[in-house]
Amino acid sequence: MLNRRRAFGLLLGTACAVALAPVIGARAAEDPAKYPSQPIRVIVPFAPGGASDFAMRLLQAPMSQALGQQIVIENRAGAAGNVGMDVAARGAPDGYTVFFGNVGTVSINPTLFPDMTLKPDKAFIPVSVASETPSVFIANPKFPPNTMKELIDYAKGRPGKVNFASPGSGSVDRLEMEQFRKAAGLDMNHVPYKGGAGPAVADILGGHVEVMSVTLPSAMPHIKSGRIKVLAITDAKRNPILPDVPTVGELGYPDIVATSWQGFLVPAGTPKPIVDKLFQAIVKATQDPTVKQRMQEGGVTAVASESPEAFKTFIAKDTARWAKVIAESGAKPD
Repeated sequence: MLNRRRAFGLLLGTACAVALAPVIGARAAEDPAKYPSQPIRVIVPFAPGGASDFAMRLLQAPMSQALGQQIVIENRAGAAGNVGMDVAARGAPDGYTVFFGNVGTVSINPTLFPDMTLKPDKAFIPVSVASETPSVFIANPKFPPNTMKELIDYAKGRPGKVNFASPGSGSVDRLEMEQFRKAAGLDMNHVPYKGGAGPAVADILGGHVEVMSVTLPSAMPHIKSGRIKVLAITDAKRNPILPDVPTVGELGYPDIVATSWQGFLVPAGTPKPIVDKLFQAIVKATQDPTVKQRMQEGGVTAVASESPEAFKTFIAKDTARWAKVIAESGAKPD
């Protein structure tokens, strides 16, 4: 654990050094009324192809059109999203550096990484959520249980013998499964994987692990092909793509209703008129019919906050929620 923490600190230190250059040479403050007068960079803290990158690239064009300036996406992956978050936090508070954060970086990581010095609630001003992605409880087709009730009965009859996979010890997928396991009173074994949901889902397909919670887009191709069965979805209401799949709330577990969200934040100190302009552009982009349709086809919902203040309140509640789950489950960084 000590070596891991040292490595994590070194990684963040490197990111800080890389990020200092644009801060030192920061542009002179401009009149917020003239914003934006040049391209805006949006930092996505994960590699291309993931859920955050998928959502941001759909929002890129309509946001550029709404703001009248080019949106430049910059992928800064590393340390569970903390590298990109650190780079964004050190950007000038002028609206030209925007962070596309998510539930992991903003709500989970501050508790998961006890040595993390960057505090999102101090380093950023929330602007708006932009997309929400539910998770699904999936299982190998040959796994006997076909419903959540059958899973509960099966696991209770075999304490300590049923395994559940996750993309990582501190992932929202693992924490959702821990919430369910505790609520149902189940003794199950956690099997963490690295490299995103792909390797874990692959082992579900192969029958090496029985069940897991995973974001819907990660499982959708296998659901469509019939290679994986779905037991429940964590959304508040049934998903139009999977209308026959019950929600966890319907099944008697309303406390584990959750989505993996993505949203926009800007460095602390960014003027309110700039925050408001960005918010208006996000609202317009998330209401774009093409964006809504393409996100829905991928298992994602395009949605904006009621206001920047509402997003701030949401993040505070979400952070408290996952901090409790992390403490109860003993989740640690991979």
